[in-house]
Amino acid sequence: MANIKFIIRGSEQDTPVTIYVTSRFGRNEKLMYATPLKVAPVFWDAERQRVKNSKYCEDKDVVNAALNNIESILKRFIDEAARDGKKVSKDTLRKCLDSHFKKQNTNDDFHSFFEYYIKLCDSRVNNHRGGQTLSTSTKRSYIRAYYYVCELEKATNKTFSFEDIDQDFYEGLVNYMQKLNKATNTIGAVISSVKAVMGAAFKRGLTNNVCFKSFHAFWEDGDNIALTEKELKLIAEHDFSANERYERVRDVFILGCYTGLRFSDVNRLQAENVGERMIVVRQKKTDNTVVIPVHPEFRRIWEKYGGKLPRVSTPQNFNNLIKCVCKECGLNEPILKSITKGGKRITTSHEKWELVSSHTARRTFATNLYRSGFPSISIMQITGHKTEDAFLRYIKVSREEHAELLAKHWAK
Repeated sequence: MANIKFIIRGSEQDTPVTIYVTSRFGRNEKLMYATPLKVAPVFWDAERQRVKNSKYCEDKDVVNAALNNIESILKRFIDEAARDGKKVSKDTLRKCLDSHFKKQNTNDDFHSFFEYYIKLCDSRVNNHRGGQTLSTSTKRSYIRAYYYVCELEKATNKTFSFEDIDQDFYEGLVNYMQKLNKATNTIGAVISSVKAVMGAAFKRGLTNNVCFKSFHAFWEDGDNIALTEKELKLIAEHDFSANERYERVRDVFILGCYTGLRFSDVNRLQAENVGERMIVVRQKKTDNTVVIPVHPEFRRIWEKYGGKLPRVSTPQNFNNLIKCVCKECGLNEPILKSITKGGKRITTSHEKWELVSSHTARRTFATNLYRSGFPSISIMQITGHKTEDAFLRYIKVSREEHAELLAKHWAK
């Protein structure tokens, strides 16, 4: 009777390697079959032939369950063959395993897996968001990436496989999107999505191609704006009594400027979030809880609406209306905005109100606090930036303002 074992090969303890299922028939005949499963040698228990019960190995239960399933399938196949008087060989076991993994991985080519991965977004969880399912915007990013990959195929008369996703593919995709006059950040987002899909395929053992790891998902910091305290005062004191819609949008925007909350969080503030001195909110995007002191302007607006803030239907609607609000308030300072499109740097001129959006409130909050000399590490606890470098790119403070802050620090 054939014996079934699981083994790994590899010496680098932290690098995941393939798990093989082996079975020996007599003295000379032996099956060694590469499963799609991988494990880092440091987590492998050779005696038990299973993944160790380590809290540092997140996939241990999934991998061990898959190994138990493989063992059960092979034992059942062997038992049924013996009952029917059929000979078991490495070829018949290989066919059994091929059939099993085909059923489990019907998406074993590049296109099928990409489509499958997009569908997974509806059920796949984000480990950085407390196990919540992925956001709609994440799914849209994969759909957009797949669209451009398919368009590139049409343009080049090719059909890509896993093995085709190499440096030539990367350069071809970038050049193709540049010819379409796409912005740098759009191209970078597409590259990032392709890398994620290839990474998932690699982990499942569908490909050994690792060229995707060298793809550079580049991006550039846009010339986004922040409002000054003077401009905030101008907007807050403007009389919108003749336009109730503008007044409601203005008030919600001001709340964002004094809390640093995203539109999605401001738009769902409830009485239980707001205390006498502090606002406590579990952020929708990051699932992190933030604590923010109540600013007098926040308290004024909160009490104006009796603790029931006006709701704005969609971010798009809000963005359209807040531009109108700022235009009426006279925010018409000329602003030069630069962006890379089609591989070329393009600079255009806008009046300031044209560049205001819901996210301007959050950026304004962080920038004005930084300008006041408030420690950046404390601001980051509210904005959620993980590194000070990323935070400093986020805020809108000129070189002259940085120098002025240093001068004030020395004066103290």
